[in-house]
Amino acid sequence: MSVNQEVIGNVLVMSIDRPEARNAVNGAVAQGIEAGIDRLEDDDSLWVGVLTGTRDFFCAGADLKLINAGKPAEMMTAKGGFAGIVTRERTKPIIAAVEGPALAGGTEITLSCDLVVASTASRFGIPEVKRSLVAAAGGLFRLPRVLPRNVAIELGLTGDPIEAPRAYELGLVNRLAEPGKSIDEALALAAQITANAPLAVQKTRKLMIELAGADDETGIQRSNEAMMELMSTSDFGEGLTAFIEKRDPQWKGK
Repeated sequence: MSVNQEVIGNVLVMSIDRPEARNAVNGAVAQGIEAGIDRLEDDDSLWVGVLTGTRDFFCAGADLKLINAGKPAEMMTAKGGFAGIVTRERTKPIIAAVEGPALAGGTEITLSCDLVVASTASRFGIPEVKRSLVAAAGGLFRLPRVLPRNVAIELGLTGDPIEAPRAYELGLVNRLAEPGKSIDEALALAAQITANAPLAVQKTRKLMIELAGADDETGIQRSNEAMMELMSTSDFGEGLTAFIEKRDPQWKGK
């Protein structure tokens, strides 16, 4: 398999495992990531996903041999587009745990995740212009959302990468880790998320994405609607009861 799966508590870890090609995306990788997200979405006991690569490389992007052969569709899936993730609609958060380079489509996969943990030895970039290509899987419009505009444009026009510490300073990366420790840091971040009510986490993620740029009236209305929906769940009562009883809540995701 080109994407391995491991369950750790309420977390599904998906690991791209194609080191002979620097984890470049082919059909097997795309289908493997999609299968992992399917499992994450369908299993009520899984609350957070972590997507990682191998120790030396997160992902080199698209397999250029497939593009050269006129077979880019092999890297796409019906649900998720490129790599099975860049256009995927989903409800649960995914953390990218990046070791080594995440370039071209590797950066675009990272941008498709909700949070990013990166090794200090990793780097990001969209070097497509160096091969007379464009970053067609989200990099051209998602990078300017998380980086200052001029920095994002520089990355796009030069094709040169940005090192993880600089990406952290500018907001692309949530947390830095020592080389080889990004998965540990990502799991620690996932544990902070899974300590919270899973349905509330999902609602919060959904609204923060949907309401970006919305006016205040719409934001308040949609937030109140979400609150009313959560008040009908058993976890709502558990959260209040646990607070009153001064104990940790026991979430059921219902």
